[in-house]
Parts: sequence; C-alpha cells; structure tokens
Amino acid sequence: MLKSYYTIEKDGIVEIEIKKSRFICHLKRVATEAEAQDYIQTLKKEHVKANHNCVAYLIGDHNEIQRAYDDGEPSGTAGVPMLEVLKKQELKNVVAVVTRYFGGTKLGAGGLIRAYGKAVSTALEEMGVVERKLQTEMKATVQYPASGKLENDLRESAYRIKEILYTDQVTFVCFVDEAEINVFQKEVIDWTNGQVAFSKGEKSYHDLKRTPAQ
Repeated sequence: MLKSYYTIEKDGIVEIEIKKSRFICHLKRVATEAEAQDYIQTLKKEHVKANHNCVAYLIGDHNEIQRAYDDGEPSGTAGVPMLEVLKKQELKNVVAVVTRYFGGTKLGAGGLIRAYGKAVSTALEEMGVVERKLQTEMKATVQYPASGKLENDLRESAYRIKEILYTDQVTFVCFVDEAEINVFQKEVIDWTNGQVAFSKGEKSYHDLKRTPAQ
C-alpha cells in the first residue's frame, strides 16, 4: 500500500461554455476499472443526446490503468488532454467524463484540446484535491486526572483526534502516520509522565487538503 497519494476531494459536476458549446465535466473517485466503466455508461445514458462523452481515468497505486477516449472528437483532442490534466495533478483513482453539447461553432484541434483540458482543470479547482495518507489508529488511555492536559497537548499538536472514549478511564483515539508512531508514543509519555497505556488499531487512508498545482 502507498503511504500517500493524491485524488479529488469529492465527486462533482462543473459546466463551462466555450463558443456556445457546453462542456460538462464529471469527476468521481473510483477504485477499479469496472467501477469507472459503470460510471461512464451511466453518464452516457443520462446524456444520450450529447454530441460527445469523452473520458480519461487513472487507476492503481502506480497508475497501472490509464485510459483516454475521444468519443468521436478528432483523435487526441479530448481524452488525452483530459488525462494530461489528471497526471499533472499527480492524481490516482479518479475518472473524468466531459460531456459536450455542440453549440454550432467549430473549435479546431487546438481549441478542442484547450477546451477539454480547461473543463477538467475547472472541475478540479471546484472539487478540490486531497492527499490520502495511510495512517494507523493509535489509542492512548489515561486516568481522568491526566486527561485534561493530554487533550490540550494533543489538540495543540499535529496529531488528529478521531474520538475520545470515556469509561472508567479516558482513551484518546488518534490517527498517526506509521513512521511517526514511536515519536507519538514518546511525546504522549512525556506529556503524561509515563502514566499511559497504548494500543494499535487498523491502518486506513485519510484525506488531507491540498491546493491543486497550477
């Protein structure tokens, strides 16, 4: 598993107009090519009267699956420029579909390349980009008298608190990068004068906001 990767913050739709043609960009997170294809087919049925439904997607830890489809536009003027925008942002596990309703004015090859690229870029700005980091759930359990200080210290740190569990003791559940677990434990031991018990939970990915590259 990758320690981190970039993808879209949320699924969404953004529309732009260029010389009376409507370009509607749909972005979606996907985990498999089958999921991407199902989404593409759904959009094609939804926009059956559109002139084109052009596609680009990147899937896999190392972008093992890369696809670009022009759907009737001149070869290389739609799917490839869309894919290049996704690759420039270093994204993974995302599909982009740009639906075009022709407005009567031909754009030419260069105009199409710019239009399809702009549709995806505009959608990415709207939907946002996040870093998905692989983190481990770490539990730090203390007695009630030590819980107030520990909570303050954790909230002032870079660690993310998932939840606080109150039983006969207080357990702070935090998300911690695997490489930082030893540092996390050392810091918590210092903050609590060693009066703490640790346990390790599952690994999972969590989103951290990132500003899209220009």
